Amino acid sequence: MNQNIQQLAEEVAKANDAFYAKYQHVDTLMGIMDKTLRQQGISADAITIDCVALDKKIVLLVHDNQPEVVDVALGNKAGEIFSSSKYEREQLDIATILAIMQTNFINA
Repeated sequence: MNQNIQQLAEEVAKANDAFYAKYQHVDTLMGIMDKTLRQQGISADAITIDCVALDKKIVLLVHDNQPEVVDVALGNKAGEIFSSSKYEREQLDIATILAIMQTNFINA
């Protein structure tokens, strides 16, 4: 796993912990896709945050050719994407990730 995705994964894990501390009734699962996409011919890594009970998913995607940009897609387990945003990597901190989780899993 490269350094960029590892640091992002650590921030997502901390945001996930903060989310759970606030919303203990909403379970989430975090996953790292550092080989799956490459096996499909996509030069990128991704981190997923799933809320199975709500059938919602957040995907944070980092392409090799743009490691300073993170695509954040909101969708469901079936792979449908409802919205997508781009963030500069340096702007995507724990508080921002937590806010994305709250918007997608609580306020939707």
